[in-house]
Amino acid sequence: MNKILVTGADGFIGSHLIEELVRQGRDVRAFVLYNSFGQWGWLDTVPEHIRASLDVVMGDVRDANGLRTAMKGCASVLHLAALIGIPYSYYAAESYVDVNVRGTLNVVQAARDLGLSKVVVTSTSEVYGTAQFVPITEEHPLVGQSPYAATKIGADQIAMSYFRSFGTPVAIARPFNTYGPRQSTRAVIPTVITQLAGRRSNVVRLGATRPTRDFNFVGDTVRGVIAIHDSAKSVGEVINIGSNYEVSIGETVTLIAEVMGKSVALECEDERVRPANSEVERLWADNGKARELLGWQPEFGGRDGFKRGLKITCDWFSDPANQARYRNDRYMV
Repeated sequence: MNKILVTGADGFIGSHLIEELVRQGRDVRAFVLYNSFGQWGWLDTVPEHIRASLDVVMGDVRDANGLRTAMKGCASVLHLAALIGIPYSYYAAESYVDVNVRGTLNVVQAARDLGLSKVVVTSTSEVYGTAQFVPITEEHPLVGQSPYAATKIGADQIAMSYFRSFGTPVAIARPFNTYGPRQSTRAVIPTVITQLAGRRSNVVRLGATRPTRDFNFVGDTVRGVIAIHDSAKSVGEVINIGSNYEVSIGETVTLIAEVMGKSVALECEDERVRPANSEVERLWADNGKARELLGWQPEFGGRDGFKRGLKITCDWFSDPANQARYRNDRYMV
């Protein structure tokens, strides 16, 4: 029994993860959010041979019985399903608790009951809050500066409590700011690219540009999650997946404009600015643990790697067919 269940398989990172697992010849069951249209999210856009290889189950991680049913017959689970938009978490915090915390509880409880051999829970660098030291190791304090971050801290703690209390083979993958094709335009890189690609004006509207981030190309994140899944050494561990390259939002905009061959003028919009105490000012990953424990390292690291990843991302978002999948006429929370 080698089947891997992937929750959140219909999302940005989840769909890329599914593609890579299928390419590697893995037996995969994709758990996608139920809807009455029978749509599989981003999985509807992957090559036909990938979709043909999939065992797709529709459901909701908030429904313990449906999730448990989907996990039956699986050896392991890669848990990515989550609500992720930070601005929306200011308005709908209860939904984030239900999906992120309760959903993760349902995953680890079912994994315990069914005797799964591995549970990889996907975290986020947002749980660290503004860096208190850099680069950020896994020992950095956890600070919930948004309801989203707080629920992801809760999810991580629930998952690790099952490892400590019951020996459930949990590992936590903690990616830093993942970017790439298919990402939501609520994230900064797609926001910039789609504004430059879809308008005649060179004005890009953003929130704060001073914060720094450690951007991680989606292919690197996917390889990191798989490496954590495959390694026996990762059980009971939290592992950063990051590029170990710090860059400001403002400089990122300049790099995107350079890659796209465009000039750019920045304009701050108040509705895009986080509350002062909620803004994470600095993120910079120490990826030493992933290198030493897993043998993983980023293929898109450093400034040159970042520009290569931006080129792939810009090319995808500049395709009119892909632009048409997004609503770019207004700011989306």
